[in-house]
Amino acid sequence: MGLEEAKSYLEEKGYGDRVKIFDVSSATVELAAIAVGTEPEKIAKSLTFLVDDRPVMVICAGDAKVNNFKYKGYFHKKAKMLSRDEVRELIGHDVGGVCPFGRKEGVDVYLDESLKRFQTVYPACGSSNSAVELSLEELEALSGSREWIDVCKIPE
Repeated sequence: MGLEEAKSYLEEKGYGDRVKIFDVSSATVELAAIAVGTEPEKIAKSLTFLVDDRPVMVICAGDAKVNNFKYKGYFHKKAKMLSRDEVRELIGHDVGGVCPFGRKEGVDVYLDESLKRFQTVYPACGSSNSAVELSLEELEALSGSREWIDVCKIPE
C-alpha cells in the first residue's frame, strides 16, 4: 500500500486532483511545510499507536505533541507508538507517508482538536513526497474518523 492506494481512494471520492506529488521529500512536518509552502502547524501529521492490540491513528496539527495524561484519560492506556515495521504491517503505509487514505482495514482514525485552529490542512498521501489539501470537513469525511478527540497539546 502507499501512494497509489491513497490516491486511488481519493480519486474515487472526487479528490484525486488535489493530490500533490513533490520532487522533494515531505517525510517530516518541516519538510512537508516547505514542499507545500505553508506553516508547519498546518501539516496534518498521523501518529499511530497500539490500543488493546488494535492499530489507532490520531491525526493532529504539525506542531502538536501527545499529552500523555489526556491520551491515557481517553484511551485508558499509556501511549505506545508503533514501530516503523508495525506501521507498515498494521497501517499499510511507510513512516513519512502515513495517512488515513488507502489504509488497511481495522485502523481506528481519530482527529485531534489541535487541527480545529485551521480551515485547511495538509495530510500526507501515502508516500514521503506527497500531500493533499483538505478542509477539516473534507478530512473528517474522507478519513472515516470515529470522532474528534483532545489528546494533544500545542505550544503556547
